Amino acid sequence: MIYIGLTGWGDHDTLYDHDAARKNKLMTYAAHFPIVEVDAYFYAVQPARNIEKWLSETPDSFRFIVKAYQGMTGHLRGEIPYASKEEMFSAFIDSIKLFKDSGKLAMVLFQFPPWFDCQKSHVQYLRYCREKMKDFPTALEFRHQSWFYPQYREKTLAFMKAENWIHSICDEPQAGLGSIPTVLETTNEAATLVRFHGRNIHGWQNTNDGKWREVRYFYRYNEQELVAWAKNLHKLKNHTKSLYVIFNNNSGGDAADNAKQMIDLLGITYKGLAPRQLGLF
Repeated sequence: MIYIGLTGWGDHDTLYDHDAARKNKLMTYAAHFPIVEVDAYFYAVQPARNIEKWLSETPDSFRFIVKAYQGMTGHLRGEIPYASKEEMFSAFIDSIKLFKDSGKLAMVLFQFPPWFDCQKSHVQYLRYCREKMKDFPTALEFRHQSWFYPQYREKTLAFMKAENWIHSICDEPQAGLGSIPTVLETTNEAATLVRFHGRNIHGWQNTNDGKWREVRYFYRYNEQELVAWAKNLHKLKNHTKSLYVIFNNNSGGDAADNAKQMIDLLGITYKGLAPRQLGLF
């Protein structure tokens, strides 16, 4: 099965066209898509009250992809707000158990930064992360091109298979060392993740003016690009039980529209979505 959704549920204005929808964004979102990526975890491990609320606002069939906390993936500059690395992982794991116990956890996503290159110490850290996350389905996404250099590509994929990582396949600008090619290979029979980051090369490289989040994912996929990717998704689906697809091109509000286009292209009709909320008029 192919499951299509978006990164977060707060920034997709085209979904929330009346007051009731805007007041109940997650419930409205769950009427359109069966999955969502919870990027709030990247900034802070979430308290139980938030998770309980999210679980109560989504139907039984809904699934969450939880993005790993930034301190766990090396994005956080300076000291982590925990006494130790072990305490940080423990806090994260204790929090996401609520998703797992509810049956609504699709996977945890470990997205590593552009400076996390292919070297022995980083491979060892990946093994540490996988051991810590052994009780959870966990996806791995690189941002440094070296992991897929010709001399390392097959070794990287073999490592991911051996360690039971879910491959997070990316569509993103080809902008040098800080971006990776699209590698259409599955590493886990149970699940594969595809994330659409857009193809805005200028925005991808422009990280120095403090507004990079506003421009990096500013991109709208055209029909030709989506049609080509629909073929790729069909091929990937033949090698994995569940294919999760996330549109992350949110900067210009294009993700929701592109995701719906892809659902139409693939001819998918999801059952078990939340009921649509109707406006007063």
